[in-house]
Amino acid sequence: MTDNPILDTYAQRAAGLQAVLDATGPAAWDAPSPCDGWSGRDVVAHLVDTQRDYLGRHGADLGERPDLTDPAAAWRAHADRVTVALAEPGFVDRPFEAMTGPSTVGATFQMFYGFDMIAHRWDVAAADGRPHRFTDADLDVLEGMVAAMGEHMYGDGVCAPPLAVPADADRQTRALAALGRRATVPA
Repeated sequence: MTDNPILDTYAQRAAGLQAVLDATGPAAWDAPSPCDGWSGRDVVAHLVDTQRDYLGRHGADLGERPDLTDPAAAWRAHADRVTVALAEPGFVDRPFEAMTGPSTVGATFQMFYGFDMIAHRWDVAAADGRPHRFTDADLDVLEGMVAAMGEHMYGDGVCAPPLAVPADADRQTRALAALGRRATVPA
C-alpha cells in the first residue's frame, strides 16, 4: 500500500488482469472474444491503447506502445509504465473537466479504465474457452459502472445491449448480462 489510493487500486486491478493473461493459451490470442469482432489480442490492445490515449492526453509519457505479439508480456510492460506515471507526484490529482463534470485525472482513470480492466478479464478468459470468476469487489465495480452509465453503457462501441436472465440467476450472471455478455463460455 502506498499513500496513493489510485495507484494502489490500479496495481490491484492490473495484477488481476495479468493473472488472467498469464493463464491464457496461445490460441486464444487470435480466437474470438465476447466483444463483437475482437480477438483476445484485440481486447488487450484496446486496454493498452485506451489507457495510453487517456494518460497521454494528460501529460504522461508512456514511451513506445508495447508489441502485442505476446499480449501478456505487453500488458506487463504497459502496466509497469502506467504505474510510474500514476506515482508521479500530483499527477492523479490534476483537475480537469470530464464528460461528467469536474474530476481529476486519477478519479476518472480509476472509474472508467479500472472498470475496463475488470470487465475484460471475462472476455480474454472466454476467448481461451474458460470462464473467469469475479470477486464480490469486482462485481461491485461492474454493477456500479452499469448504474452510473445508465443507457450510455449501451452506446456505440461500449457494451452490447443487456441480456435477459432468469430471476434466480446468480450475481455474476446478472452482472455479465448487464454488460451484454453470457455467463457461459462456448466449448
